[in-house]
This record gives sequence, C-alpha cells and structure tokens, in this order.
Amino acid sequence: MAYTGKLDKSVTIRTLQSMKELGEKFVTVALYDAPMAAMAERCGVQAVLVGDSLGMTVLGYDSTIPVTMEQMIYHVEAVARGNKKSLILGDLPFMTYAAPEQAMNNATRIMQAGANMVKLEGGRWLEETIRMLSERGIPVCAHLGLTPQSVNKFGGFRVQGRGQQQADTIAEDAKILSNAGADLLVLECVPAQLAAKITQIIDIPTIGIGAGRDTDAQVLVINDILGLTEIPPKFSKNFLVEAGDIPSALQQFVADVRKGEFPEDQHIFQ
Repeated sequence: MAYTGKLDKSVTIRTLQSMKELGEKFVTVALYDAPMAAMAERCGVQAVLVGDSLGMTVLGYDSTIPVTMEQMIYHVEAVARGNKKSLILGDLPFMTYAAPEQAMNNATRIMQAGANMVKLEGGRWLEETIRMLSERGIPVCAHLGLTPQSVNKFGGFRVQGRGQQQADTIAEDAKILSNAGADLLVLECVPAQLAAKITQIIDIPTIGIGAGRDTDAQVLVINDILGLTEIPPKFSKNFLVEAGDIPSALQQFVADVRKGEFPEDQHIFQ
C-alpha cells in the first residue's frame, strides 16, 4: 500500500491500522478551515485533526482551555466540507468529557458535525469513557504525554515522561486505553525512547508530535508547517521557507514523514 499524491479513496481506521502493520508511515495535520482541508486531501494527508489548538492558533487565546464545543463544531463542519477523503479527528475541549455520559453527548455532537473520530486527552481515568464510546460505535483517539488541557497542572508546556516512574505510568496508560477500545494514540512531547517503546507494546497506531521518529505517524499544526508561529516549539519545522509556496510546503511535510526524514535530530526529545 503506497500513497503518492492526492488520496484516491477515503481513509478509514482500517487503512491506518494496515499501514502500521506494513510499517508504512502516515501523515496527520492539525488544521481548521475548508480550503486548507481540501489542500490536505490533494496532498495525500491521511488524517486531519481539528484540534482545540485552534484556541491558540486561530482565536488568540493563551491556551486551549477557553475553547467551547460550539467553536469546535463550527470548525469541524468547515473541515468536513472541504475534505471528503482524509480521516477527520475532532477534539473534545476542556471539561466536556469529565464524565462518561457527558463525553457521549459531546462526542455525538462532534461526530454529527462531520468528524470520523473524537480525541480525548488523559490517562487511565478515561478507561470507562473510552470503553463506552467504543462499544457504541464512536471511534476514539487517545492522547498522552503533554496534554495541553492540563497545562496548569503541569506548570507549563513541559516534556512529560523523562523520569522512570512517569514514563512507566504513561506506557501503562497507553496499554489500558488501547485495551479499552481506543483506535489511535497521540503521544505529545515525550522522549523518543518512550514513544518507540509504546509504539511496540500496543496494537493501535501511534501519532507523534515531539515524540521522535519511531511512531507510526507524525502530526504538526498547519501554522507550524507554514512558519506562522511566533515562537515555534522545538519539535516543529517551517517547511514554507524551503518550499516557497503553501502547497509545496505541505507536500514536503508529507514526503518527509513518509520517508522517515522528519522529525530530524533537532526536533526530538531524548
């Protein structure tokens, strides 16, 4: 299964699972509007994430915490209008899935807006919620490591899992959430060695951001790809500088991920 250029058919969970089994990298981009979503499809991006990062990248907030369900639904609808073939992941924002029934209600809204999967931040406390959503036909992407909705608890945007105890907890959480029915797992800002270990010990595909090059996929925010972030994070790369135009920048990101050339050493936490 080789992907070159524009997607020729719709991407499903089975598509991504098959790519993991074949050792083929897939590409995810976080974006928020119909034109960019359409471009992602043309460039062969297998999965697009409508992230609550839009609070910082689009709406001007200092964190993701102020983002509302209504804002998420608005942007999921826009992305779904622009992209018909990539798998669309929609974030549930801060405190909209604190209890299983609340998660069910809000996941339903995101799915009805056009998402193919919902994404939740958190560890083993989400086991019951993920099991319930999965049993009722709602695909789930879990998210471990640096979970931006917990930035106040972490004391800032800090790498997670550098100590052995915390690393062991993250790895165990990954197994618990996978066994509960999660279909994908985002690993954000964790040491490369930890991400590689988790990718090996769970059956579902992993998507890395600041998690080394051994995950099954990579994700970057479109603003970082295009150099729009005033103080870019260590794990990001401005692809527009070398590419010269927006479509070429996105194509270069896709190509570099598939070939295993991104992330480079300077983007990785050890």
